[in-house]
Amino acid sequence: MSGFSTYTRWQRIESQAKLLGFRLGNPTHEPVRRVNFVSDDTVSLYPDGAALPVYSRDTEIYTGTFSQVETFLNGWVRAQQYDMMLRITDEKKRKKYEDKELARQAEQCKREEQEQMLAVLRAKDHENSQP
Repeated sequence: MSGFSTYTRWQRIESQAKLLGFRLGNPTHEPVRRVNFVSDDTVSLYPDGAALPVYSRDTEIYTGTFSQVETFLNGWVRAQQYDMMLRITDEKKRKKYEDKELARQAEQCKREEQEQMLAVLRAKDHENSQP
């Protein structure tokens, strides 16, 4: 079966990314070509829905080959484990701060929508008040 190992590798990377709050996708920008960077198996990591408290949902977090993405994800896990080992953070603290940031972003989005609606209503009122 041609390409089966690539497919299983993709599935393994995808499941690991999903556990960490990422999703895999195609890179939106052409990767920089270097002498040793000639592989066509380039993928990008994006935030998966509201799983990560980031400012832009459609921004690429990381772009690289399968090997580079695997290294990045392993580094992400190791960094979290190191923080827990030093007792800087734990799962409860991390979840609390992520929820706090997500709530702040939701409130900001709600305010922006209200401001847009108010601007539309003012424009309609101004339009109706003119003879």
